[in-house]
Amino acid sequence: MRISEIFNLGKSQAELDFVDIDTNRDTPLFLDPFFLGIRKDNWSSEATLTLRSFFQRLIDLIRADENDAARHLFEFLHEPNSTCLGLSVGEPEGNGVGNEDAIKIFDNLLKSKAVQTGLLQDIEDNILFVDNFGKDKLSDMTTNIIRKHLIEYTKAQCELLGIPMTVNVPSGFYWSRQQEIWVTKHTQMLVINQKPILLVPKGVVSFCDSYTPDKYYNHFVLNFLQNEHIKINSALVQERKSGEKFVTKKDLKEDNPQSKEFLRRFTLKHPEVLEQFKSQTKTESLKNIEISDISVKQICKTLGEKLVAIPSGNADATSFHNTILGILELLFYPNLIYPVKEREIHQGRKRIDITFDNAAKDGIFYRLAENMMLPCQYLFIECKNYSSDPANPELDQLSGRFSVNRGRVGFLVCRTFADRNLFIERCRDTYKDGRGLIVPLCDQDIINMLDNHNEYNDAFIDKYLSDLIRDIAID
Repeated sequence: MRISEIFNLGKSQAELDFVDIDTNRDTPLFLDPFFLGIRKDNWSSEATLTLRSFFQRLIDLIRADENDAARHLFEFLHEPNSTCLGLSVGEPEGNGVGNEDAIKIFDNLLKSKAVQTGLLQDIEDNILFVDNFGKDKLSDMTTNIIRKHLIEYTKAQCELLGIPMTVNVPSGFYWSRQQEIWVTKHTQMLVINQKPILLVPKGVVSFCDSYTPDKYYNHFVLNFLQNEHIKINSALVQERKSGEKFVTKKDLKEDNPQSKEFLRRFTLKHPEVLEQFKSQTKTESLKNIEISDISVKQICKTLGEKLVAIPSGNADATSFHNTILGILELLFYPNLIYPVKEREIHQGRKRIDITFDNAAKDGIFYRLAENMMLPCQYLFIECKNYSSDPANPELDQLSGRFSVNRGRVGFLVCRTFADRNLFIERCRDTYKDGRGLIVPLCDQDIINMLDNHNEYNDAFIDKYLSDLIRDIAID
């Protein structure tokens, strides 16, 4: 059963920020440190710092010829069955780094001399140059190292959705970048059938098919060699009827078959090709329909109907908040991620209904910071299930949460506006006074975006929000 089914969340994958795993079998998705490293959201940045801390410590020990101490670091890379991600068939067993496997990986790492020569720069480079090291092992290693970040994320999502947790559970070992050692503690954990479960943000998982030795070899190494052979007019060069010279990749592969040994030798001679591969390799967050077999269009229709059926008033405020949470997750993913409900502000004073981390690389949530110079590392969402229009106190309540460090952009979500123009004018006053940007959304705005939502093209929502913001920010 999936997490949403076990706890009767009544939410589809599109309404959840984490991968809705089936705890009885592995989902063939992976944690990819390369993808984490190019993401700009706070969670990914923190996790990447921890990964780099571990790998740098490993490199330092090996280069200092302290191989026993370096090997000891690998003894904590156990099979992380708690995420239910990977390639196992049947019950999740972990298909990556086991105890004996970890030592073999370390021995292959030493044998390759990739660390001593400076060939390995980042932890994901192991997949290119270390024998018997694939995406399953890379994902397992990553999971172990950033376990603390996954525990904290799991806690936040359980609190957000009312999922019960178990106290005083062994966390398992994770890497502490402050102490530069493996540590463990007893903490709150999500436990299902006596097994600790770690939830993973869906925005950071991948099929691990971008940063691979196959793509490096076929699209970068061979391309480079084609140009080199043409430059020296080698025996592999052929000529078309037009006079154009060319070299086939088939011929190159016969001379230099793909192997990690070949990639190591080649890259030591031509490190610039690896840098080109790193800079030109792109990967994006998976779509909901790539993670789960769902109809996003039907979910949008159902959510719209559910929204309008919720009565206004305090009695149904929680239902309204929870529905809006799922809708905004669906509409704004992957630009806004990691929703937290009722985050404390100012040491317990002032609470906000929902905050999202801003992970946008383009679009309106990116332009707010880049073009309008509005800090928005977090987006604040205040939900008002009123039967009447929100007024100045509600605007002041939301703008009072803003700061340079947290962000100065928020959405006030309500049911309807009897006088929308008046409320827009109040938002303009707030913006002109330098108290931040508040964008009002009512049921009809939400339904318009749901009706036009397309996971592969967010042009409608981007324009819709841009027009709303322009109405507030530009006279």
